[in-house]
Amino acid sequence: MNLSDLYGNQINGNQINEKQLIDKLEQQHCLTKEEWTELISRRNSQTAEYLFEKARYWQHKYFGNKVYTRGLIEFTNYCKNDCYYCGIRRSNRQAERYRLTKEQILECCAIGYELGFRTYVLQGGEDGWFTQEKLEDIVRTIKERYPDCALTLSIGERSFESYQRLFEAGADRYLLRHETAEDAHYQNLHPPELSSENRKQCLRNLKEIGFQTGTGFMVGSPGQTPEQLAEDMLFIHELQPHMVGIGPFVPHHETPFAKETGGTVELTLFMIGLLRLMQPKLLLPSTTALGTIDPLGREKGIQAGANVVMPNLSPTSVRKKYELYDNKICTGDEAAECRMCLNRRMESIGYELVTDRGDYPF
Repeated sequence: MNLSDLYGNQINGNQINEKQLIDKLEQQHCLTKEEWTELISRRNSQTAEYLFEKARYWQHKYFGNKVYTRGLIEFTNYCKNDCYYCGIRRSNRQAERYRLTKEQILECCAIGYELGFRTYVLQGGEDGWFTQEKLEDIVRTIKERYPDCALTLSIGERSFESYQRLFEAGADRYLLRHETAEDAHYQNLHPPELSSENRKQCLRNLKEIGFQTGTGFMVGSPGQTPEQLAEDMLFIHELQPHMVGIGPFVPHHETPFAKETGGTVELTLFMIGLLRLMQPKLLLPSTTALGTIDPLGREKGIQAGANVVMPNLSPTSVRKKYELYDNKICTGDEAAECRMCLNRRMESIGYELVTDRGDYPF
């Protein structure tokens, strides 16, 4: 062991170790890019446990032992985009495409309501078949039938006017992961017609309109560096979103990244803990991707500071078709019907699933 292992690295002329950086983050809710990079680069199991203990403190301060559930409805796997990591990219000719009808979507909501869900998440590719008018009609009908429920949309990049109209139709929240905040890395993951700046502007527009706004990023995407993860944290601190969804990169066999190495549970959990300390009131999912690469990934995410799970309400006939990455879990505990199974799993680590809307605590 060398001296820097014993005493930490020198940052800006000051001797500071990783636990001191975590303490600083807890007190000030932000770090410099150099400090973020240092903390992420030099993490270890002892640092992680120290972080998770603090993350759970803030998680319990604002949410107790509650884990909020969202009913996920994946209503179309058509997408005009060609993102290099995504299994439903338009170039994937092997994808078995589908669209749910309005009636099928409403049936999913009805099943979810009976199961106790009070938030629905409509997620889909950027599918032009669902026109602005069709989307507004679906949003309006869901909100009329279930006025006590929150409705989240996750349908990609749209104009300010489109977002405004969807908000006025009744949508409460919007999820749009920025995927990576660093421009060069963004271009490595996306075709030329997509830009990091437009993605970020969409998020700023959503916040301005009044949505509870969610963003997020992949952990361990091809070529990602600790410096780029530091940029993600700085962007999230600037945006001050209400939700952040992160998960490990998982390759899909019909994409240009098919043979790339996936992200790890370890780094994903560490980033969840950092997010909880940076924004203690965040709604922070323990994602499907975590549960896909680790049978206990969902529980580990909660214990690292997450407080949301999103079981699948989509019809069982289409769940396997919404394959963003290989081996995505879509039955068993991931299925909404096994909500009681998921509840028992949460209870086994000292948490409970709750049925309320789970709004951001302003």
